[in-house]
Amino acid sequence: MHVLKMAKPMNRDVLLFPSAFAASQKARNMSKRQILDETTRSEIIEMALSDHTSFDAIQLLHGLSADDVKALMRASLKPGSYRAWRKRVRDFGDRRATYK
Repeated sequence: MHVLKMAKPMNRDVLLFPSAFAASQKARNMSKRQILDETTRSEIIEMALSDHTSFDAIQLLHGLSADDVKALMRASLKPGSYRAWRKRVRDFGDRRATYK
């Protein structure tokens, strides 16, 4: 008879409420990052949407890496708006090495 052992014990709530577990994990990960007030958050979004501000400038002013800015934008914008912003940043970055 074979006994199946789990490497890591599963939490019963994870099996019953996977979306709630994912939300709590996301909140736990966000607590590790810098908590931003609404004014700072709006300023970062405005800078990221601007074609004249690089991720390096945002990092100098606010201490957020490019991945943190992308995560903030993903959480703040509608999905279509986020995809359009990422496409614009990628396309513009391909043309200018010093851009985002």
